[in-house]
Amino acid sequence: MFDLAIKGSRIITPEGIQPAVVLIKDGLIADVATVIPGDAVKKIIDIQDYVLMPGITDPHVHINEPGRTDWEGFTTATRAALASGITTLVDMPLNAHPVTTTVAALEEKIRAANLFTNCGYWGGVVPGNVNELEPLIEHGVLGFKAFLTHSGIDDFPNVTAEDLRKAMPVIAKHGLPLLVHCELSTPVPSSIVGTYSAYLASRPAAWEENAIAMMIRLCEEFNCRVHIVHLSAASALPQIIKAKAEGLPLTVETAQHYLYFNAEDIPDGNMAFKCAPPIRERENNELLWLALKSGIIDMVATDHSPSPSDLKQGDYLQSWGGISSLQLALPALWTAAKKRNVSLTQLAQWLCTAPAVLAGTQHYKGKIAKGYDADLVIWNPDQSFTVIPENLQHKHPITPYAHETLDGVVLQTYLKGVKVYDEGVYTAAPQGENIFRS
Repeated sequence: MFDLAIKGSRIITPEGIQPAVVLIKDGLIADVATVIPGDAVKKIIDIQDYVLMPGITDPHVHINEPGRTDWEGFTTATRAALASGITTLVDMPLNAHPVTTTVAALEEKIRAANLFTNCGYWGGVVPGNVNELEPLIEHGVLGFKAFLTHSGIDDFPNVTAEDLRKAMPVIAKHGLPLLVHCELSTPVPSSIVGTYSAYLASRPAAWEENAIAMMIRLCEEFNCRVHIVHLSAASALPQIIKAKAEGLPLTVETAQHYLYFNAEDIPDGNMAFKCAPPIRERENNELLWLALKSGIIDMVATDHSPSPSDLKQGDYLQSWGGISSLQLALPALWTAAKKRNVSLTQLAQWLCTAPAVLAGTQHYKGKIAKGYDADLVIWNPDQSFTVIPENLQHKHPITPYAHETLDGVVLQTYLKGVKVYDEGVYTAAPQGENIFRS
């Protein structure tokens, strides 16, 4: 007897999009069949032409709890995640306080975690904490994050190449990824106050190019998995292509906002658009699309980095550099993707399958296949809606997507076969689980 059968004409499976029946038992996908097996199912849902997709994994989320819970928090972030079909996210080691660079800080974070969706944790690499890396690994972090430029908060300082030469052998020994914010900065002129174009010029593509070149050298030196987060500069793509062709364990993500927005259209003084690296020009961003469609860029992640409204005031030097978009992960990407003839299976690869590999959960999450967790999202790619900031579950309704019309409405989200979100209603108590490296 199966607990649930979901029948539809657009089921995204590893073999492609097809009519199918997904049979669920004890929280797992028991089978993907062509017909419903007689009367052996307790409940049947016919989603007709809606899409059934694996639950999304977002590997780049700043939840900020504990310590900066006024910026976001586990409850608000994981509720927002469910509303976008995100069934697993991985929390960044900042901007919580304390930052997740020690076991004690990780344990404090886990105690605070009230989870509406599943959550894993990245540890942090900062100068002087190399002796903390293996204890963090033993306590289940999925990998590590480092900055090559100032992170925005003083309690998570950036590392140098020498710091990484101490850390990368430890990380490589355990086969974990090192996620890197790749900007090697030079002094920023204090005159960047007025225009977005001045802010963009203050963080040039060369910062990313130089940082990525350094990480490729270190990746080759230590054979350590390196993941470049939120790639913004398309001019760095040739060296990434070369490194991948040489077989280096290098992966790359970009973010929805680099694919949806263009610098030419950003109004001056609207700090909701400020992020680092910055959103670049249309020509650059079309090259990112080409790289994503060709597999050079592996995945898309939100880099949800919220803050209170008072930190999003002032000029481009003073205001917080981060974009809130967790609840819009799926529709923002799909809206831009469908204009470029992207298929639903490509979308699932970027949002579900590839991020699960990065997080090390690819053997049980990220696919609609027998034996996988029944973490699923039902959505309508043909329906549009207008983003009303006050309707978002994020703690602070600040987003550059405000009042944009997006395609793709999430209807229902399931965790291990339990419906937890249904058209704006949260239908179960928090069901999310901590995910640790086994």
